[in-house]
Amino acid sequence: METEHPSTRPKTQARARVLVVDDEAAIRKTFRYCLEDAGCDVTCAESAELAENLVQRVVFDVCLLDLKLGNASGIELLPALRAAAPWLRVVMVTAHSSIDNAVEAMRAGASDYLVKPCSCEQLRLAVDRQISAQRLELRLEQLERAVGADEADDALASRSPAMRQVVETARSAASVDVTVLLLGESGTGKGMLARAIHRWSKRANGPFVTVNAPSLSPALFESELFGHRRGAFTGAVQNAPGRVSQADGGTLFLDEVGDVPMDLQPKLLRFMQDREYERVGDPVTRRADVRLVAATNHDLTQRVADGAFREDLLYRLNVISLRLPALRERPEDILPLAERFLTGFVHEHGRIARGFGDSARNALAGYGWPGNVRELRNVIERASILCNETQIEARHLALGDGVVPAPAFAFMPQTLEDLERVHIQTVLARSDTLEHAAQTLGIDVSTLYRKRKRYGV
Repeated sequence: METEHPSTRPKTQARARVLVVDDEAAIRKTFRYCLEDAGCDVTCAESAELAENLVQRVVFDVCLLDLKLGNASGIELLPALRAAAPWLRVVMVTAHSSIDNAVEAMRAGASDYLVKPCSCEQLRLAVDRQISAQRLELRLEQLERAVGADEADDALASRSPAMRQVVETARSAASVDVTVLLLGESGTGKGMLARAIHRWSKRANGPFVTVNAPSLSPALFESELFGHRRGAFTGAVQNAPGRVSQADGGTLFLDEVGDVPMDLQPKLLRFMQDREYERVGDPVTRRADVRLVAATNHDLTQRVADGAFREDLLYRLNVISLRLPALRERPEDILPLAERFLTGFVHEHGRIARGFGDSARNALAGYGWPGNVRELRNVIERASILCNETQIEARHLALGDGVVPAPAFAFMPQTLEDLERVHIQTVLARSDTLEHAAQTLGIDVSTLYRKRKRYGV
């Protein structure tokens, strides 16, 4: 049996990883020599069963698949290979008499076909074409991500020192392949920062895969995360690779990790420690090269005290933790974010609103934003659609009783400290910079910083 297992080799873009599936030893030997001379990593399989097993355990770029595999058929094996590795580009290898079958295989998902006997040059060219096509697809994906990345980076831009510190720390952490735990209320931008960490990391060219724990029942969570084998449970009509497998070489974002079912936390802990796992109903131990970013709005320490979260899992998650401040804790960002969102929605929906009137600005600054940045975005989108004027006013925002009219102090602060706190918050919301706010207040920046800290503004 001629089999190599390159799963332990370092993954590089320079060396194409090729699987040769053929039941003739001489063909396997020739293909191996030709492709290794061309700089490829080559693995050989003599049967359909071995090929399917390899593809489930090892990442390959190209597969050279013989049409006839003893009593088996390459065409019948093709869907299983594609299901296990959707990115895999398959070149069907056929004799002169079976070109029609090769064309049929291309319709079923093969990328090209070769006719035996073929020269080393033909073999190399066939593999080169598939690698070039794969890299072109990757480049297009990178360009698409780059456009979205610019928009996402804009959304992470902040005038708040606290938020800036979080983003700077996240950039530093991204360069090191460690687990990052993002903390904060719902809607503060944890998912957006997780994507940014992936983009800033050395895994940026790999996949970014999200698992949202609260959206899954305990029965489905393990299958969604690790995958399952056909027939493992009622309704499992085909093999499913799972999110971990899909994230191989990239980043897995586990959203709301505090809601992971207690009985599945040991399996998650084991995967984090050893990068090993099993699919539901399948005893085969698999490995995945995955960087984990997790997020939660729970107090995990309290969850541990309540017996709802494993302490050892918390330690494993808490390598680098970042707390995203709530929007009310960074009022200087409210109006800039609102203006940025409005610009995007005007372009998207083709509406006429181009800015905010004084009443809208006061309402935005005086609202508590319990739903944070996500709520602000939704409010601005709704207002941009409903407003038939060039400026959005407070009535278009429909914020209701949650607004405290900043200039009027309708709630009548009872002490000088209350009055000072509200006044500082109002000035900060209307100022472009902390320096500008300090100048308006007639104090220096360090005094303003201390007052902000004192009042929790």
